[in-house]
Formats: sequence, structure tokens, C-alpha cells
Amino acid sequence: MITINEHYLKLQASYLFSDIAKRVAAFQESNPSKEIIKLGIGDVTKGLTPASIKAFHSAIDEMADDATFRGYGPEQGYEFLRQTIAGNDFQSRGADISADEIFVSDGAKCDTGNFQELFTQTTIIGLPDPVYPVYLDTNVMAGRSESFVDGRYQGIVYLEATKENGFVPSLPQEKVDLIYLCFPNNPTGSTISKSELKTWVDYAREHKALILFDAAYEAFITDDSLPKSIYEVEGAKEVAIEFRSFSKSAGFTGTRCAYTVVPKECTAYDSHGNKQLLHGLWNRRQSTKFNGVSYPVQRAAEAVYSQAGKVQCKELIDSYMNNARVICQTMDNLGYKYVGGKNSPYIWIDGRMDSWQFFDVLLKETGVVCTPGAGFGKCGNGYIRLSAFNSLENVTEAMTRLTGKLSPS
Repeated sequence: MITINEHYLKLQASYLFSDIAKRVAAFQESNPSKEIIKLGIGDVTKGLTPASIKAFHSAIDEMADDATFRGYGPEQGYEFLRQTIAGNDFQSRGADISADEIFVSDGAKCDTGNFQELFTQTTIIGLPDPVYPVYLDTNVMAGRSESFVDGRYQGIVYLEATKENGFVPSLPQEKVDLIYLCFPNNPTGSTISKSELKTWVDYAREHKALILFDAAYEAFITDDSLPKSIYEVEGAKEVAIEFRSFSKSAGFTGTRCAYTVVPKECTAYDSHGNKQLLHGLWNRRQSTKFNGVSYPVQRAAEAVYSQAGKVQCKELIDSYMNNARVICQTMDNLGYKYVGGKNSPYIWIDGRMDSWQFFDVLLKETGVVCTPGAGFGKCGNGYIRLSAFNSLENVTEAMTRLTGKLSPS
């Protein structure tokens, strides 16, 4: 008989954002005249930039002509985009990353979820708490956890990020092999200094561990002292994989384009303790399981780095960060403690009550949708996340509603 992968049965009832969508839908059905303002899921609301649209159209025209038509593209991404990424995102900041170390994909979510396939089931996972659910759930699916007890999976090492440590987790006190880090952080919006990041790189080098570094929100960093890439830290190329995305920085959530950096000297080990290069393994995985990102999308992504594209993308980012300032100002006025909103589009707010309870209060009393922090882990309970991804008009209206319903402390 055909049998299932029973590790899937360990997963909690549904994905966090599916739960939110169901609650919002039920409320909307019962209150059809109530206008909902969604500041929960981090989906962008502004259209693609003119530079990307122009490149998109031009590439579509190429695809319509037999002479310039392109069929299957390289699974790793077209050279024109990989070269552009390497020069602009890394070499310009002193990070020695070459084009052939970059793998273009259809999303950082996919890559962060899929990269764990390269490692054994016995690999010990170190995860921040709160955490982006994809990191955790994909490792549960792969069989690297035991039972779910008291809000956590046994067998997973949780690295607590709390207000006491500035929402930057401390080094693990027990053995871990694979470490997930995300900065600017999703969900908390916290950032990490170069010296703090170096402690993680040093740890990984000493303990023969690997860091999966999610830098999907690096474009929102305005503080020049903060690292945008883990490869700005000496030695990181030996022990770190980096994930980036065009989703939030260029509005590609519906267009789908991202990339993963796998340095050629980055290694893991086989069962005999021999070093194995991850670059070749990831290339083999992608060549087998991935057909590449479409040519028009990659041309649109390339345009992000044009002179006009850089200006236009900065305008997008600035508009969302202006929304973040409006949210932060409202929280300041109401006396709510928070982190984020300065170098991140997310604001992590101490709700002074259970996360889901506060979610329901905001939804039912104001029609504003947040993300309950408890959905990101045990350390997230008591917090909510607000996203700056919306129009200024909607954000301003949402903050007006909150001000009218929430009492200042």
C-alpha cells in the first residue's frame, strides 16, 4: 500500500497566514459593510516600477519573435542577471561574490525551505524564536523534530529572541548543525550589528556548523553601519548561505524572482568527516528539480539595477518606510513598546495581552488586521506584528482607528 510521510502529521493545524485569512473571512462575512485594512501579511501594494515594466514589455516582444525567442533558460539564472547582482549587491560593498555563485529562483521562501534537503535527517536545527514559519515547518516535514509539546517541537533547538537581548538571539548553549538567521528580522524587525554577526560566523567556523542567512529585507536598511550581507563578515563564505528577494524591495511578490548565494568554498561534511562543497550539491538539486525563472521576469529584475530602476525602487522603499514612521509615531503616542520600523518594514509591538486576543480586538473593534506574534513561536506571545506594506491613506486610516479604540498607557 502507499504510505504517507507521517512527519507531515506533526505539523500544526494550518499555516499561520491561512489561519489569519480564515478569521478575517469569517469576520467579513458577518460584517459585510466593515472596511478591512490589512497590515498583517507582508505583501506589497504598489505596482512594479516603470523601469521593470519597460524591460518586461521588451522581453515579451522578444519572446513573440522567432528570431529572438528563448525556450528553456539556465536553471541557475541568466548570466546577465547574475553578473548584475554580483556587481551591485556584493562587490560594490566589498564582498567577493562572483556571478556563478548566484542562483536565481522564484522566491526566497522556496529556497529557504528547500535548502535543508541537502542535509541528513539527523542534522540538529537551531531556529530563532520568534521565527518565520517556513524555516521550522520544512524541517518538521523532513523529520528533524519529535513531538509538539507545550508550544514547541522536541528535537529542535530554539534560540530565544526577546526584549532582554534586543530580539537578537544569543549563541546556542547546545550543539547545533544548521542555524537559521534573518536580519532585518521577520517578524520582529530587529537588526544585527556587524560585530554581533561576526560572533555567529565565528561560532559556525569553530563548530563546523552552517548558517542560512535570510537577507530578504536588506534593502530597507538605512543605517550604514549595519551589514546588508553576511559576506561583509570575514570568513562567512566558508560557513554561510545567503537568500535575497526582489519581492519587497522591487514589488515582485506577484512576479516571483529571488536568488540564493552559495559560495564555492562553503562546505558541509559527509559521514566520514570529509568536506563536501555545497555549491555543486545545490547546483545539482536545482538542475534536477527547478526549471528556472522566466526570461521576461529576469529582464525585469535586471532593470531594478539600472539608474532609473534604483531611483524608482528607492521611492517604493521610502514610501513603505514612511508608512512605518506613521505606525511608530502612533505607537509612541499610545505608549506601546515596540521594535522595528526603523530599518525594517515590520513593527513588532508589545500588545500587553495574548497575541490572538489582541488580534481579535483589533479586527473586531477597528477592522485592522495584524499578525499575532504567537504564530511565530512561543517567544512571540504577547506581541503582534504590523506591516508597513500598504498605502499611506490606509495606514493613516488604520492608525486613526487604533487611536480611537486603544487607550494610551
